[in-house]
Amino acid sequence: MTQATIAKFKVDDYHRMIHAGILDGRKVELLEGVITEMAPQGTPHAYYSDESGDYLSDLLGGRAKIREAKPITLGDNSEPEPDIAVVEPLGSIYLQHHPYAENVFWLIEYSDSSLAKDLETKAKIYATAGIQEYWVVNIQEGVLIVFRSPVNGEYRSEQTLSGGTISPLTFPALSIAVGKIIGRQ
Repeated sequence: MTQATIAKFKVDDYHRMIHAGILDGRKVELLEGVITEMAPQGTPHAYYSDESGDYLSDLLGGRAKIREAKPITLGDNSEPEPDIAVVEPLGSIYLQHHPYAENVFWLIEYSDSSLAKDLETKAKIYATAGIQEYWVVNIQEGVLIVFRSPVNGEYRSEQTLSGGTISPLTFPALSIAVGKIIGRQ
């Protein structure tokens, strides 16, 4: 019996497919060379991520740019679209390219049906790329899972929060209400 192999794509290949219209009408992202369908956003997912984006934008002012459900380019084989990417405010540089790992302060994913993918596949991709901080909101449980300190493709620190405040690594003086992020306030 012959075993099938999966064709892996590079970011440049993926961009050519997008420009050629091959992926029109499909909600996809490139993860480790594989074009992956994204689950549709349920109402709570859309609401909480939108509210959190507004909240973080107000808190951070001009110190960071909040990009909601937009691509980031991580190496030559991944271009995920996190629910919220808190990135350097580089203005028109983002006309030339999506934010790279070095432009990312931290990422947030809202998870319902995508929880396993966000906790495993995406955590590995983000840690491998050197994203220093990655947050996952488990919508069903109403908790924030905070990953920090990536080493060799894994986060060394994991903390689960259901209330209180958190300060992101890049803005230690900033106090973020966990309830505002998880939709409990």
